[in-house]
Amino acid sequence: MFIEFFKNLKFAWNYAKDQKKNLIWFIIVNILIIIISVVVPILSAKIIVYLTDNEFHQLLLIALIILLVEWFRNVCNYFKRHNSNILFRETYINLQTCLGKEILKIENKDIDSTGSGLFIQRLTNDTSKLSDIFPMLIDFLTNIVTDIGIFVAIFIINKVVFIYMMIATIILYLIERKRVKLRNENDKKFRKMNEKVSSFVGEMVRGIRDIKMLNSEDSFINELHSKVIELNTERYRMKKVDRNYGLYSGTLLDLKDFLLIVLLIILIENKDITIASALIIHNYSSRVSNVIYWVGSLLERVKDFNLSVDRIKEIMNGDKFKKESFGNKHIDKVNGDFEFKDVTFAYDEKKILDKINFKVKANSTVAFVGKSGAGKTTIFNLLCKLYNIDSGKITIDGININELDKDSIRGNITIINQSPYIFNLSIRDNLKLVKEDITEEEMIEALKVACLDDFINTLPDKYDTVVGEGGVNLSGGQKQRLAIARALVQKTEIILFDEATSALDNETQKKIQEAINNMKVEYTILIIAHRFSTILNSDKIMVLDNGKITAEGTHEELLKKSKEYKKLYESELKKDK
Repeated sequence: MFIEFFKNLKFAWNYAKDQKKNLIWFIIVNILIIIISVVVPILSAKIIVYLTDNEFHQLLLIALIILLVEWFRNVCNYFKRHNSNILFRETYINLQTCLGKEILKIENKDIDSTGSGLFIQRLTNDTSKLSDIFPMLIDFLTNIVTDIGIFVAIFIINKVVFIYMMIATIILYLIERKRVKLRNENDKKFRKMNEKVSSFVGEMVRGIRDIKMLNSEDSFINELHSKVIELNTERYRMKKVDRNYGLYSGTLLDLKDFLLIVLLIILIENKDITIASALIIHNYSSRVSNVIYWVGSLLERVKDFNLSVDRIKEIMNGDKFKKESFGNKHIDKVNGDFEFKDVTFAYDEKKILDKINFKVKANSTVAFVGKSGAGKTTIFNLLCKLYNIDSGKITIDGININELDKDSIRGNITIINQSPYIFNLSIRDNLKLVKEDITEEEMIEALKVACLDDFINTLPDKYDTVVGEGGVNLSGGQKQRLAIARALVQKTEIILFDEATSALDNETQKKIQEAINNMKVEYTILIIAHRFSTILNSDKIMVLDNGKITAEGTHEELLKKSKEYKKLYESELKKDK
Protein backbone atom coordinates (compact mmCIF):
# COMPACT_ATOMS: atom_id res chain seq x y z
CA MET A 1 0.00 0.00 0.00
CA PHE A 2 2.78 2.45 0.97
CA ILE A 3 4.88 1.71 -2.14
CA GLU A 4 1.85 2.62 -4.23
CA PHE A 5 1.30 5.64 -1.97
CA PHE A 6 4.75 7.12 -2.66
CA LYS A 7 4.28 6.62 -6.41
CA ASN A 8 0.92 8.37 -6.23
CA LEU A 9 2.44 11.11 -4.09
CA LYS A 10 4.83 11.89 -6.94
CA PHE A 11 1.83 12.13 -9.28
CA ALA A 12 0.02 14.51 -6.90
CA TRP A 13 3.13 16.70 -6.56
CA ASN A 14 2.81 17.67 -10.24
CA TYR A 15 -0.23 19.76 -9.28
CA ALA A 16 1.27 21.29 -6.11
CA LYS A 17 4.89 22.01 -7.09
CA ASP A 18 4.14 25.68 -7.88
CA GLN A 19 3.40 26.02 -4.14
CA LYS A 20 6.98 25.26 -3.01
CA LYS A 21 7.34 28.58 -1.14
CA ASN A 22 4.05 28.11 0.69
CA LEU A 23 5.01 24.52 1.47
CA ILE A 24 8.33 25.60 3.01
CA TRP A 25 6.55 28.10 5.28
CA PHE A 26 4.06 25.39 6.20
CA ILE A 27 6.92 23.09 7.26
CA ILE A 28 8.68 25.86 9.26
CA VAL A 29 5.50 26.64 11.20
CA ASN A 30 5.00 22.96 11.97
CA ILE A 31 8.60 22.67 13.25
CA LEU A 32 7.89 25.54 15.66
CA ILE A 33 4.75 23.75 16.82
CA ILE A 34 6.83 20.58 17.43
CA ILE A 35 9.26 22.52 19.65
CA ILE A 36 6.45 24.16 21.60
CA SER A 37 4.67 20.80 22.12
CA VAL A 38 7.82 19.37 23.72
CA VAL A 39 8.66 22.43 25.83
CA VAL A 40 5.22 23.31 27.33
CA PRO A 41 4.83 20.10 29.44
CA ILE A 42 8.28 20.77 30.98
CA LEU A 43 7.29 24.31 31.93
CA SER A 44 3.94 23.12 33.31
CA ALA A 45 5.73 20.60 35.51
CA LYS A 46 8.05 23.29 36.86
CA ILE A 47 5.00 25.36 37.89
CA ILE A 48 3.73 22.48 40.03
CA VAL A 49 7.15 22.06 41.63
CA TYR A 50 7.47 25.74 42.42
CA LEU A 51 3.97 25.69 43.92
CA THR A 52 5.11 23.08 46.43
CA ASP A 53 8.27 25.07 47.18
CA ASN A 54 6.41 28.37 47.53
CA GLU A 55 8.76 29.97 44.96
CA PHE A 56 6.26 32.63 43.94
CA HIS A 57 8.49 34.75 41.74
CA GLN A 58 9.68 31.73 39.78
CA LEU A 59 6.08 30.56 39.52
CA LEU A 60 4.98 33.93 38.11
CA LEU A 61 7.84 34.05 35.64
CA ILE A 62 7.22 30.55 34.29
CA ALA A 63 3.47 31.24 34.07
CA LEU A 64 4.18 34.32 31.94
CA ILE A 65 6.55 32.30 29.76
CA ILE A 66 3.88 29.62 29.28
CA LEU A 67 1.35 32.31 28.39
CA LEU A 68 3.67 33.74 25.75
CA VAL A 69 4.56 30.30 24.40
CA GLU A 70 0.91 29.26 24.17
CA TRP A 71 0.07 32.55 22.45
CA PHE A 72 2.89 31.92 20.00
CA ARG A 73 1.54 28.41 19.43
CA ASN A 74 -1.88 29.88 18.59
CA VAL A 75 -0.22 32.25 16.11
CA CYS A 76 1.64 29.31 14.57
CA ASN A 77 -1.58 27.32 14.34
CA TYR A 78 -3.26 30.27 12.63
CA PHE A 79 -0.55 30.44 9.94
CA LYS A 80 -0.54 26.65 9.71
CA ARG A 81 -4.26 26.63 8.87
CA HIS A 82 -3.77 29.58 6.51
CA ASN A 83 -0.96 27.91 4.57
CA SER A 84 -2.80 24.60 4.63
CA ASN A 85 -5.88 26.20 3.05
CA ILE A 86 -3.77 27.87 0.35
CA LEU A 87 -1.91 24.64 -0.39
CA PHE A 88 -5.17 22.72 -0.66
CA ARG A 89 -6.93 25.41 -2.69
CA GLU A 90 -4.20 25.88 -5.29
CA THR A 91 -3.63 22.15 -5.72
CA TYR A 92 -7.39 21.64 -5.99
CA ILE A 93 -7.73 24.35 -8.63
CA ASN A 94 -4.81 23.01 -10.70
CA LEU A 95 -6.01 19.43 -10.49
CA GLN A 96 -9.67 20.20 -11.24
CA THR A 97 -8.72 22.36 -14.22
CA CYS A 98 -6.44 19.68 -15.71
CA LEU A 99 -8.93 16.90 -15.02
CA GLY A 100 -11.78 18.96 -16.50
CA LYS A 101 -9.74 19.40 -19.69
CA GLU A 102 -9.12 15.66 -19.90
CA ILE A 103 -12.80 14.82 -19.31
CA LEU A 104 -13.77 17.09 -22.21
CA LYS A 105 -11.38 15.09 -24.42
CA ILE A 106 -13.07 11.75 -23.73
CA GLU A 107 -14.94 10.18 -26.62
CA ASN A 108 -18.70 10.58 -26.43
CA LYS A 109 -19.17 6.82 -26.70
CA ASP A 110 -17.42 6.32 -23.35
CA ILE A 111 -19.27 9.22 -21.75
CA ASP A 112 -22.64 7.91 -22.96
CA SER A 113 -21.96 4.38 -21.74
CA THR A 114 -20.54 5.50 -18.37
CA GLY A 115 -22.93 8.24 -17.31
CA SER A 116 -22.18 11.64 -15.81
CA GLY A 117 -22.16 10.52 -12.14
CA LEU A 118 -18.72 8.90 -12.36
CA PHE A 119 -17.07 11.98 -13.84
CA ILE A 120 -18.72 14.27 -11.28
CA GLN A 121 -17.29 12.09 -8.48
CA ARG A 122 -13.84 12.18 -10.05
CA LEU A 123 -13.96 15.95 -10.49
CA THR A 124 -15.17 16.70 -6.95
CA ASN A 125 -14.58 14.02 -4.30
CA ASP A 126 -11.46 12.42 -5.75
CA THR A 127 -9.72 15.72 -6.52
CA SER A 128 -10.52 16.91 -3.00
CA LYS A 129 -8.94 13.83 -1.40
CA LEU A 130 -5.86 14.13 -3.57
CA SER A 131 -5.44 17.87 -2.92
CA ASP A 132 -5.68 17.39 0.83
CA ILE A 133 -2.82 14.87 0.98
CA PHE A 134 0.08 17.33 1.44
CA PRO A 135 -1.41 19.31 4.38
CA MET A 136 -2.53 16.02 5.94
CA LEU A 137 0.86 14.37 5.43
CA ILE A 138 2.78 17.29 6.91
CA ASP A 139 0.40 17.34 9.90
CA PHE A 140 0.98 13.63 10.36
CA LEU A 141 4.77 13.99 10.13
CA THR A 142 4.58 16.87 12.60
CA ASN A 143 2.76 14.69 15.09
CA ILE A 144 5.06 11.73 14.49
CA VAL A 145 8.22 13.86 14.96
CA THR A 146 6.68 15.41 18.09
CA ASP A 147 5.92 11.98 19.51
CA ILE A 148 9.40 10.70 18.64
CA GLY A 149 10.84 13.70 20.48
CA ILE A 150 8.63 12.94 23.46
CA PHE A 151 9.66 9.27 23.49
CA VAL A 152 13.33 10.32 23.39
CA ALA A 153 12.70 12.68 26.33
CA ILE A 154 10.99 9.89 28.31
CA PHE A 155 13.89 7.53 27.48
CA ILE A 156 16.37 10.07 28.87
CA ILE A 157 14.26 10.61 32.03
CA ASN A 158 13.59 6.93 32.81
CA LYS A 159 14.09 3.79 30.72
CA VAL A 160 11.52 1.73 32.68
CA VAL A 161 8.75 4.21 31.90
CA PHE A 162 9.95 4.31 28.29
CA ILE A 163 9.58 0.52 27.92
CA TYR A 164 6.13 0.64 29.54
CA MET A 165 4.98 3.47 27.24
CA MET A 166 6.25 1.65 24.15
CA ILE A 167 4.43 -1.58 25.04
CA ALA A 168 1.19 0.27 25.85
CA THR A 169 1.37 2.32 22.65
CA ILE A 170 1.94 -0.77 20.47
CA ILE A 171 -1.04 -2.59 22.06
CA LEU A 172 -3.32 0.41 21.59
CA TYR A 173 -2.09 0.86 18.00
CA LEU A 174 -2.92 -2.76 17.11
CA ILE A 175 -6.44 -2.29 18.47
CA GLU A 176 -6.87 0.97 16.53
CA ARG A 177 -5.54 -0.66 13.35
CA LYS A 178 -8.13 -3.42 13.67
CA ARG A 179 -10.78 -0.77 14.22
CA VAL A 180 -9.74 1.16 11.07
CA LYS A 181 -9.67 -2.02 8.98
CA LEU A 182 -13.17 -2.96 10.11
CA ARG A 183 -14.37 0.61 9.54
CA ASN A 184 -13.02 0.59 5.96
CA GLU A 185 -14.80 -2.69 5.21
CA ASN A 186 -18.05 -1.31 6.65
CA ASP A 187 -17.65 1.99 4.80
CA LYS A 188 -17.21 0.18 1.49
CA LYS A 189 -20.43 -1.78 2.06
CA PHE A 190 -22.26 1.35 3.23
CA ARG A 191 -21.14 3.38 0.18
CA LYS A 192 -22.52 0.74 -2.18
CA MET A 193 -25.85 0.78 -0.35
CA ASN A 194 -25.87 4.58 -0.32
CA GLU A 195 -25.19 4.69 -4.07
CA LYS A 196 -28.24 2.48 -4.68
CA VAL A 197 -30.44 4.77 -2.56
CA SER A 198 -29.06 7.87 -4.31
CA SER A 199 -29.62 6.28 -7.70
CA PHE A 200 -33.22 5.41 -6.78
CA VAL A 201 -33.88 8.94 -5.47
CA GLY A 202 -32.38 10.40 -8.66
CA GLU A 203 -34.65 8.26 -10.84
CA MET A 204 -37.65 9.19 -8.71
CA VAL A 205 -36.96 12.91 -9.09
CA ARG A 206 -36.26 12.68 -12.84
CA GLY A 207 -39.38 10.59 -13.38
CA ILE A 208 -41.64 12.50 -11.02
CA ARG A 209 -44.06 13.52 -13.77
CA ASP A 210 -44.54 9.93 -14.93
CA ILE A 211 -44.90 8.72 -11.36
CA LYS A 212 -47.74 11.17 -10.81
CA MET A 213 -49.46 10.24 -14.07
CA LEU A 214 -49.18 6.53 -13.24
CA ASN A 215 -50.58 7.24 -9.77
CA SER A 216 -47.62 5.29 -8.33
CA GLU A 217 -46.59 7.64 -5.53
CA ASP A 218 -47.35 5.11 -2.79
CA SER A 219 -45.35 2.36 -4.48
CA PHE A 220 -42.30 4.58 -4.87
CA ILE A 221 -42.55 5.91 -1.31
CA ASN A 222 -42.82 2.35 0.05
CA GLU A 223 -39.76 1.31 -1.96
CA LEU A 224 -37.87 4.40 -0.79
CA HIS A 225 -38.91 3.71 2.81
CA SER A 226 -37.62 0.14 2.56
CA LYS A 227 -34.26 1.21 1.09
CA VAL A 228 -33.79 3.99 3.66
CA ILE A 229 -34.55 1.58 6.54
CA GLU A 230 -31.99 -0.88 5.18
CA LEU A 231 -29.42 1.88 4.76
CA ASN A 232 -29.90 3.32 8.23
CA THR A 233 -29.91 -0.13 9.82
CA GLU A 234 -26.48 -0.66 8.31
CA ARG A 235 -25.43 2.81 9.49
CA TYR A 236 -26.55 1.99 13.05
CA ARG A 237 -24.66 -1.33 12.96
CA MET A 238 -21.50 0.44 11.81
CA LYS A 239 -21.82 3.06 14.56
CA LYS A 240 -22.40 0.35 17.15
CA VAL A 241 -19.26 -1.55 16.11
CA ASP A 242 -17.31 1.71 16.18
CA ARG A 243 -18.69 2.56 19.63
CA ASN A 244 -17.78 -0.87 20.96
CA TYR A 245 -14.21 -0.50 19.76
CA GLY A 246 -14.15 3.03 21.13
CA LEU A 247 -15.27 1.80 24.55
CA TYR A 248 -12.70 -1.00 24.44
CA SER A 249 -9.77 1.22 23.44
CA GLY A 250 -10.95 4.00 25.81
CA THR A 251 -10.99 1.57 28.74
CA LEU A 252 -7.48 0.35 27.87
CA LEU A 253 -6.33 3.96 27.56
CA ASP A 254 -7.67 4.74 31.04
CA LEU A 255 -6.00 1.59 32.35
CA LYS A 256 -2.73 2.66 30.71
CA ASP A 257 -2.92 6.05 32.45
CA PHE A 258 -3.76 4.43 35.80
CA LEU A 259 -0.87 1.98 35.60
CA LEU A 260 1.44 4.81 34.56
CA ILE A 261 0.50 6.77 37.70
CA VAL A 262 1.11 3.68 39.85
CA LEU A 263 4.47 3.15 38.14
CA LEU A 264 5.46 6.81 38.64
CA ILE A 265 4.52 6.67 42.35
CA ILE A 266 6.67 3.58 42.80
CA LEU A 267 9.60 5.23 41.02
CA ILE A 268 9.23 8.40 43.13
CA GLU A 269 9.12 6.33 46.33
CA ASN A 270 12.27 4.53 45.25
CA LYS A 271 13.83 7.91 44.36
CA ASP A 272 14.43 6.75 40.76
CA ILE A 273 12.83 9.93 39.42
CA THR A 274 11.93 13.35 40.79
CA ILE A 275 8.39 14.69 41.14
CA ALA A 276 9.11 17.19 38.36
CA SER A 277 10.20 14.39 36.01
CA ALA A 278 7.10 12.37 36.88
CA LEU A 279 4.90 15.35 36.08
CA ILE A 280 6.66 15.86 32.74
CA ILE A 281 6.13 12.20 31.83
CA HIS A 282 2.47 12.40 32.87
CA ASN A 283 1.97 15.50 30.70
CA TYR A 284 3.60 13.72 27.78
CA SER A 285 1.45 10.62 28.23
CA SER A 286 -1.79 12.07 26.85
CA ARG A 287 0.10 13.51 23.90
CA VAL A 288 1.70 10.16 23.04
CA SER A 289 -1.70 8.48 23.02
CA ASN A 290 -2.74 10.67 20.10
CA VAL A 291 -0.19 9.02 17.81
CA ILE A 292 -2.35 5.90 17.83
CA TYR A 293 -5.29 7.70 16.30
CA TRP A 294 -3.06 9.62 13.92
CA VAL A 295 -1.60 6.40 12.56
CA GLY A 296 -5.06 4.86 12.25
CA SER A 297 -6.29 7.96 10.43
CA LEU A 298 -3.24 7.90 8.15
CA LEU A 299 -3.92 4.30 7.10
CA GLU A 300 -7.48 5.24 6.25
CA ARG A 301 -6.48 8.38 4.37
CA VAL A 302 -3.69 6.66 2.44
CA LYS A 303 -6.14 4.03 1.24
CA ASP A 304 -8.64 6.70 0.11
CA PHE A 305 -5.83 8.71 -1.49
CA ASN A 306 -4.54 5.74 -3.49
CA LEU A 307 -8.05 4.94 -4.66
CA SER A 308 -8.69 8.56 -5.71
CA VAL A 309 -5.39 8.77 -7.62
CA ASP A 310 -6.17 5.51 -9.44
CA ARG A 311 -9.56 6.91 -10.44
CA ILE A 312 -8.08 10.19 -11.64
CA LYS A 313 -5.32 8.38 -13.57
CA GLU A 314 -7.99 6.42 -15.44
CA ILE A 315 -8.99 9.72 -17.01
CA MET A 316 -5.61 11.47 -17.14
CA ASN A 317 -3.70 8.56 -18.68
CA GLY A 318 -6.49 7.25 -20.87
CA ASP A 319 -6.28 3.85 -19.15
CA LYS A 320 -10.03 3.34 -19.10
CA PHE A 321 -11.58 6.08 -21.21
CA LYS A 322 -10.56 6.63 -24.82
CA LYS A 323 -9.66 10.22 -25.77
CA GLU A 324 -10.73 12.06 -28.89
CA SER A 325 -8.07 12.20 -31.57
CA PHE A 326 -7.52 14.95 -34.15
CA GLY A 327 -4.99 15.69 -36.85
CA ASN A 328 -2.53 18.58 -37.10
CA LYS A 329 -3.76 20.30 -40.26
CA HIS A 330 -5.44 23.66 -39.62
CA ILE A 331 -7.93 25.63 -41.71
CA ASP A 332 -9.07 29.04 -40.47
CA LYS A 333 -12.16 29.12 -42.65
CA VAL A 334 -13.62 26.26 -44.68
CA ASN A 335 -15.68 26.68 -47.85
CA GLY A 336 -18.34 24.23 -46.68
CA ASP A 337 -18.02 21.35 -49.16
CA PHE A 338 -18.01 17.91 -47.55
CA GLU A 339 -18.45 14.29 -48.54
CA PHE A 340 -19.21 10.92 -46.94
CA LYS A 341 -17.44 7.99 -48.68
CA ASP A 342 -18.53 4.45 -47.71
CA VAL A 343 -19.04 5.56 -44.11
CA THR A 344 -19.96 2.84 -41.64
CA PHE A 345 -20.71 3.35 -37.96
CA ALA A 346 -21.97 1.07 -35.18
CA TYR A 347 -22.98 1.90 -31.63
CA ASP A 348 -22.73 -0.90 -29.04
CA GLU A 349 -22.32 -3.39 -31.89
CA LYS A 350 -25.56 -2.16 -33.50
CA LYS A 351 -24.91 -0.88 -37.03
CA ILE A 352 -26.34 2.62 -37.47
CA LEU A 353 -24.85 3.61 -40.85
CA ASP A 354 -23.91 1.11 -43.54
CA LYS A 355 -21.49 2.37 -46.23
CA ILE A 356 -23.35 5.59 -47.00
CA ASN A 357 -22.17 7.96 -49.73
CA PHE A 358 -23.22 11.55 -50.42
CA LYS A 359 -21.84 14.99 -51.26
CA VAL A 360 -22.86 18.43 -50.05
CA LYS A 361 -21.83 21.59 -51.89
CA ALA A 362 -20.88 24.78 -50.11
CA ASN A 363 -23.65 27.36 -49.54
CA SER A 364 -26.40 24.82 -50.16
CA THR A 365 -29.21 23.55 -47.96
CA VAL A 366 -29.57 19.79 -47.55
CA ALA A 367 -32.23 18.02 -45.51
CA PHE A 368 -32.35 14.49 -44.10
CA VAL A 369 -35.59 12.61 -43.51
CA GLY A 370 -36.36 9.15 -42.25
CA LYS A 371 -37.88 7.18 -39.43
CA SER A 372 -36.54 7.44 -35.89
CA GLY A 373 -33.26 5.51 -35.64
CA ALA A 374 -32.52 5.74 -39.37
CA GLY A 375 -29.17 7.44 -38.64
CA LYS A 376 -29.90 11.12 -39.31
CA THR A 377 -28.48 12.50 -36.06
CA THR A 378 -25.52 10.13 -36.34
CA ILE A 379 -24.48 11.80 -39.60
CA PHE A 380 -24.36 15.14 -37.79
CA ASN A 381 -22.38 13.69 -34.88
CA LEU A 382 -19.84 12.10 -37.22
CA LEU A 383 -19.41 15.30 -39.22
CA CYS A 384 -18.64 17.17 -35.97
CA LYS A 385 -16.34 14.29 -34.96
CA LEU A 386 -18.32 13.75 -31.79
CA TYR A 387 -17.96 10.08 -32.73
CA ASN A 388 -15.37 8.35 -34.91
CA ILE A 389 -16.43 6.37 -37.96
CA ASP A 390 -15.68 2.64 -38.05
CA SER A 391 -14.72 2.65 -41.72
CA GLY A 392 -14.85 4.89 -44.79
CA LYS A 393 -13.91 8.54 -44.99
CA ILE A 394 -15.43 11.97 -44.33
CA THR A 395 -13.88 15.01 -46.03
CA ILE A 396 -14.32 18.76 -45.60
CA ASP A 397 -13.11 20.78 -48.58
CA GLY A 398 -11.51 17.58 -49.85
CA ILE A 399 -9.49 17.03 -46.64
CA ASN A 400 -10.02 13.95 -44.47
CA ILE A 401 -11.41 15.18 -41.13
CA ASN A 402 -8.99 12.82 -39.36
CA GLU A 403 -6.19 15.08 -40.63
CA LEU A 404 -7.79 18.29 -39.35
CA ASP A 405 -7.27 19.72 -35.87
CA LYS A 406 -10.17 20.33 -33.51
CA ASP A 407 -10.56 24.05 -34.25
CA SER A 408 -10.73 23.43 -38.00
CA ILE A 409 -13.73 21.16 -37.50
CA ARG A 410 -15.66 22.50 -34.53
CA GLY A 411 -14.62 26.06 -35.16
CA ASN A 412 -16.35 25.87 -38.54
CA ILE A 413 -19.38 23.72 -37.69
CA THR A 414 -22.29 24.52 -35.36
CA ILE A 415 -24.89 21.96 -34.36
CA ILE A 416 -28.25 22.95 -32.87
CA ASN A 417 -30.02 20.02 -31.22
CA GLN A 418 -33.66 19.35 -30.52
CA SER A 419 -32.95 19.61 -26.79
CA PRO A 420 -30.01 22.02 -26.54
CA TYR A 421 -28.27 22.38 -23.20
CA ILE A 422 -28.55 25.88 -21.84
CA PHE A 423 -26.07 26.70 -19.09
CA ASN A 424 -26.93 28.18 -15.70
CA LEU A 425 -25.76 31.61 -16.74
CA SER A 426 -27.34 34.82 -17.92
CA ILE A 427 -28.62 35.08 -21.49
CA ARG A 428 -25.69 37.37 -22.27
CA ASP A 429 -23.13 34.91 -20.82
CA ASN A 430 -24.68 31.98 -22.71
CA LEU A 431 -23.94 33.87 -25.92
CA LYS A 432 -20.47 34.91 -24.73
CA LEU A 433 -19.56 31.23 -24.41
CA VAL A 434 -19.11 31.10 -28.18
CA LYS A 435 -17.80 34.65 -28.59
CA GLU A 436 -16.25 36.37 -25.60
CA ASP A 437 -15.99 39.77 -27.27
CA ILE A 438 -19.60 39.84 -28.52
CA THR A 439 -20.93 43.36 -28.97
CA GLU A 440 -24.32 44.56 -27.82
CA GLU A 441 -25.37 44.99 -31.45
CA GLU A 442 -24.37 41.42 -32.39
CA MET A 443 -26.24 40.01 -29.42
CA ILE A 444 -29.43 41.96 -30.12
CA GLU A 445 -29.35 41.04 -33.82
CA ALA A 446 -28.89 37.30 -33.13
CA LEU A 447 -31.70 37.25 -30.57
CA LYS A 448 -33.94 39.17 -32.97
CA VAL A 449 -33.36 36.67 -35.78
CA ALA A 450 -34.07 33.85 -33.31
CA CYS A 451 -37.37 35.59 -32.34
CA LEU A 452 -36.38 35.83 -28.69
CA ASP A 453 -35.98 39.60 -28.35
CA ASP A 454 -39.63 40.30 -27.43
CA PHE A 455 -39.53 37.76 -24.61
CA ILE A 456 -36.23 39.09 -23.23
CA ASN A 457 -37.60 42.63 -23.13
CA THR A 458 -40.30 41.45 -20.71
CA LEU A 459 -37.69 40.20 -18.21
CA PRO A 460 -36.68 42.46 -15.27
CA ASP A 461 -32.93 41.94 -15.89
CA LYS A 462 -33.23 41.71 -19.69
CA TYR A 463 -30.03 40.15 -21.14
CA ASP A 464 -28.58 39.62 -17.66
CA THR A 465 -31.38 37.27 -16.60
CA VAL A 466 -30.01 33.95 -15.29
CA VAL A 467 -31.85 31.09 -16.97
CA GLY A 468 -31.25 28.38 -14.33
CA GLU A 469 -29.61 24.96 -14.55
CA GLY A 470 -30.23 23.48 -17.98
CA GLY A 471 -32.30 26.58 -18.85
CA VAL A 472 -35.02 25.50 -16.40
CA ASN A 473 -36.52 29.01 -16.40
CA LEU A 474 -37.09 28.83 -20.16
CA SER A 475 -39.64 26.85 -22.13
CA GLY A 476 -38.56 24.24 -24.67
CA GLY A 477 -39.13 26.67 -27.51
CA GLN A 478 -37.21 29.47 -25.78
CA LYS A 479 -34.26 27.12 -25.23
CA GLN A 480 -34.22 26.26 -28.93
CA ARG A 481 -34.37 29.92 -29.91
CA LEU A 482 -31.52 30.79 -27.54
CA ALA A 483 -29.48 27.93 -29.03
CA ILE A 484 -30.19 29.27 -32.54
CA ALA A 485 -29.04 32.73 -31.42
CA ARG A 486 -25.91 31.17 -29.97
CA ALA A 487 -25.19 29.50 -33.32
CA LEU A 488 -25.73 32.75 -35.21
CA VAL A 489 -23.25 34.51 -32.94
CA GLN A 490 -20.68 31.79 -33.57
CA LYS A 491 -20.89 32.43 -37.35
CA THR A 492 -19.52 29.10 -38.54
CA GLU A 493 -19.52 28.14 -42.21
CA ILE A 494 -21.61 25.01 -41.65
CA ILE A 495 -24.76 24.97 -39.51
CA LEU A 496 -26.56 21.76 -38.58
CA PHE A 497 -30.20 21.96 -37.44
CA ASP A 498 -31.20 18.72 -35.68
CA GLU A 499 -34.95 19.24 -35.24
CA ALA A 500 -33.92 22.57 -33.79
CA THR A 501 -37.41 24.12 -34.19
CA SER A 502 -39.51 21.16 -33.00
CA ALA A 503 -40.73 22.97 -29.85
CA LEU A 504 -41.72 26.18 -31.63
CA ASP A 505 -45.20 27.25 -32.56
CA ASN A 506 -46.01 27.49 -36.27
CA GLU A 507 -45.76 31.27 -36.46
CA THR A 508 -42.35 31.44 -34.75
CA GLN A 509 -41.13 28.47 -36.75
CA LYS A 510 -42.04 30.24 -40.02
CA LYS A 511 -40.14 33.39 -38.99
CA ILE A 512 -37.03 31.38 -38.15
CA GLN A 513 -37.40 29.37 -41.34
CA GLU A 514 -37.39 32.61 -43.32
CA ALA A 515 -34.20 33.59 -41.53
CA ILE A 516 -32.65 30.22 -42.36
CA ASN A 517 -33.66 30.59 -46.01
CA ASN A 518 -31.95 34.00 -46.10
CA MET A 519 -28.78 32.39 -44.72
CA LYS A 520 -28.43 30.02 -47.69
CA VAL A 521 -26.12 32.27 -49.64
CA GLU A 522 -23.67 32.56 -46.73
CA TYR A 523 -23.72 29.15 -45.07
CA THR A 524 -23.86 25.44 -45.77
CA ILE A 525 -26.98 24.30 -43.95
CA LEU A 526 -28.02 20.75 -43.03
CA ILE A 527 -31.46 20.13 -41.60
CA ILE A 528 -33.17 17.27 -39.80
CA ALA A 529 -36.76 18.30 -39.37
CA HIS A 530 -39.93 16.90 -37.86
CA ARG A 531 -41.97 19.25 -40.05
CA PHE A 532 -41.72 18.89 -43.81
CA SER A 533 -42.59 22.57 -44.20
CA THR A 534 -39.06 23.39 -43.00
CA ILE A 535 -37.35 21.42 -45.76
CA LEU A 536 -39.52 21.95 -48.84
CA ASN A 537 -37.18 24.63 -50.20
CA SER A 538 -34.01 22.63 -49.58
CA ASP A 539 -31.61 22.23 -52.50
CA LYS A 540 -31.50 18.53 -51.81
CA ILE A 541 -33.38 16.10 -49.56
CA MET A 542 -31.93 12.72 -48.62
CA VAL A 543 -34.03 9.78 -47.43
CA LEU A 544 -32.48 7.45 -44.86
CA ASP A 545 -33.73 3.98 -44.05
CA ASN A 546 -31.91 1.39 -41.91
CA GLY A 547 -28.61 3.21 -42.14
CA LYS A 548 -28.65 3.67 -45.92
CA ILE A 549 -29.54 6.56 -48.22
CA THR A 550 -32.36 5.15 -50.31
CA ALA A 551 -33.17 8.27 -52.34
CA GLU A 552 -32.18 11.91 -52.86
CA GLY A 553 -33.51 14.90 -54.77
CA THR A 554 -35.82 17.88 -54.40
CA HIS A 555 -39.19 17.63 -52.72
CA GLU A 556 -41.01 17.34 -56.06
CA GLU A 557 -38.57 14.73 -57.39
CA LEU A 558 -38.84 12.56 -54.29
CA LEU A 559 -42.63 12.58 -54.32
CA LYS A 560 -42.39 10.97 -57.75
CA LYS A 561 -39.57 8.48 -57.25
CA SER A 562 -39.43 7.59 -53.52
CA LYS A 563 -42.27 5.61 -51.91
CA GLU A 564 -40.65 5.98 -48.49
CA TYR A 565 -40.49 9.78 -48.78
CA LYS A 566 -44.06 10.01 -50.07
CA LYS A 567 -45.23 7.86 -47.19
CA LEU A 568 -43.46 10.05 -44.62
CA TYR A 569 -44.83 13.23 -46.20
CA GLU A 570 -48.42 11.99 -46.38
CA SER A 571 -48.18 10.78 -42.78
CA GLU A 572 -47.36 14.30 -41.63
CA LEU A 573 -50.21 15.78 -43.68
CA LYS A 574 -52.64 13.48 -41.89
CA LYS A 575 -51.27 14.62 -38.52
CA ASP A 576 -51.78 18.27 -39.45
CA LYS A 577 -55.37 17.58 -40.33
